[in-house]
Amino acid sequence: MQPSSLYKQHDFTLGKGKKATVQDPSTAEKIKSAAKKLFTKKGYAAIRTRDIAEEAGINLALLNYYFRSKKKLFDLVMKENIHLFLGAMIENINNNPRTFDEQLDFIVDHYIDLLLQNPDLPFFVLNLLQSGKLPAEDKDDPLFRNIQQLRNSFLKNIQQAMEKGKVKNIHPLHVIANMMGLIIFPFIARSLLMARAGHISRKEFEELMIERKKLIPEWIRSIMRAP
Repeated sequence: MQPSSLYKQHDFTLGKGKKATVQDPSTAEKIKSAAKKLFTKKGYAAIRTRDIAEEAGINLALLNYYFRSKKKLFDLVMKENIHLFLGAMIENINNNPRTFDEQLDFIVDHYIDLLLQNPDLPFFVLNLLQSGKLPAEDKDDPLFRNIQQLRNSFLKNIQQAMEKGKVKNIHPLHVIANMMGLIIFPFIARSLLMARAGHISRKEFEELMIERKKLIPEWIRSIMRAP
């Protein structure tokens, strides 16, 4: 279904021969808002389309009419979140030039905030890349452009810090890989960590992730400190 069709009037069967007319353009946003809330709170696997329909205050048939499946709805919600997040980050970085240290703090802080709000996001991104929906050569994809722009900005700051002798002269990929690994892995292994590492609660896990906003930049700087 094309997005524009959501704004047209349609008749369809809700069940038992009843007909309903769709003409409310806010319905799709109401469904997406409910889906985001539930996916964030309980994760993708624990949520049924019926749960989302109830949260949105609509009939299940209406939800299926708009989005067809839970997977499609999840993909749409997550991709929109990435677009909004990366777009806001890039705008902030472009409008507020930062040193390498400042940008490191900024990126870590904002990425952890994003993952706390969207804990299933790492799985979504991995599935997106593995499925080939976002091939590396697709430079026309807005999501790809945002990722490239953010990466290039960070790489430029790393290179400048190396040229000034502030950090070790190493391949910038090591910096990005270490940073992203330290940010993302705890969320990927969240269930295992919560169950096996002292049986911590969700609140305790989130508090630890917030603490990592300060720790990760310190670890990266320690690794990169020039001799």
